Amino acid sequence: MSPTKMAIREKAFTIIRSIFKKHGASEIDTPVFELKETLTSKYGEDSKLIYDLKDQGGELLALRYDLTVPFARYVAQRGLSSIKRFHIAKVYRRDTPQMNKGRFREFYQCDFDIAGSYGLMIPDADLLSVIIDILSSIGVGEFVVKLNHRKFLDAMINLAGCEKRKFKAICSSIDKLDKEPWSAVRDELINMKGLTNLMCDKLEKFVQYKGSPWEMLNRLKTDKVFEGHEQGMETIKEMELLFTYLESMKVLDKISFDFSLARGLDYYTGVIYEAVLTDTDRVGSISGGGRYDGLIGMFSGKNIPSVGGSIGIERIFNILEEKAKAEGVIRATETQILVTSMGKNLTPKRMEACADLWRAGIKAETLYVENPRTDKTFSYAFDNGIPLILIIGENEIKNGIYKVKALNENKEYEFKVEELVPKVQEILKNNQVLLSKDK
Repeated sequence: MSPTKMAIREKAFTIIRSIFKKHGASEIDTPVFELKETLTSKYGEDSKLIYDLKDQGGELLALRYDLTVPFARYVAQRGLSSIKRFHIAKVYRRDTPQMNKGRFREFYQCDFDIAGSYGLMIPDADLLSVIIDILSSIGVGEFVVKLNHRKFLDAMINLAGCEKRKFKAICSSIDKLDKEPWSAVRDELINMKGLTNLMCDKLEKFVQYKGSPWEMLNRLKTDKVFEGHEQGMETIKEMELLFTYLESMKVLDKISFDFSLARGLDYYTGVIYEAVLTDTDRVGSISGGGRYDGLIGMFSGKNIPSVGGSIGIERIFNILEEKAKAEGVIRATETQILVTSMGKNLTPKRMEACADLWRAGIKAETLYVENPRTDKTFSYAFDNGIPLILIIGENEIKNGIYKVKALNENKEYEFKVEELVPKVQEILKNNQVLLSKDK
């Protein structure tokens, strides 16, 4: 991967980490390898994408598919009753790479999870505010967070007269509605999943409910969709509470209540969400997650309520790279000042100046030649977006001064050698002000 791409990724990771920490999360890590039995039967139809490894002396291993199941295993093995964590690491899927859609076999995930017994919908609201904060701060463009509830899906399938055992199969079809029309999904449900026309007619009425949160909840009540269905009515109350919290946090405008959202992972038990871009023709999720109260209990026998989400960072990287190229602002380094010399045998003086700047925390570098040419020096600075050039010449040494050329201002500064650090800090500050005005 190129240095410029790595620079964009580092900037994105810095923003994401800062927001995770702002919400009180601590960072953990888990092994790339998991026991195969840890990962199997957790991902529904996607289990076929798990990378199985050959028998390694009696242990059947696999590469982690996501960061959620390893997190559940981590909590269970340590006997934790509560934790708020984040984890940024690579995961692996035996998938067909599609670069333009951000699909890879090896890619990063950025996860945020809250495990523990807390007030109803409070952690769920915090999770969604974290995701919205990240997507707003990172600059991916306009987006919406589609929201649903696993219990609504259970109730919907029950009221449509479908067999409970077909839940996963039905949800995997419904979840395709963001890419395919209902006619194609209906055809799949009838011809491949064994549903009747009447069942599909009832399901169609449900999946049409999508829009602003309060409006959709009011419609569910007005249409008496779940009247007499205890689970459905309870879930309406849960969603009312969640929407109240999100409204208080001033993020409800980013939420779309969508009955066609049916994330296929087996472990979801409550709220489910998926964030998608709205100002582009790109297809696919840039974040997803939900509540999974039973997953940790699969490893410990003790259920610990949990909710979490993952940022689809690879798709976001693609967007940020395209934007950076269009704006011409990609920098592979963060160098603030380039130290050069005019004259022979001045390399030690350049090294001395660099060391003084480094000790002060200023990002500096010099060309690795004994006698830098002026044209090469300026070309290097312009090509790499370095704003300042420190010039050391024989006359300057004789007079005990340094000169700094500020390329953004097209201005030259002169000061005493002993003033190097404070003067460079002052010039950098001036340049930052100028750049922010230009933007």
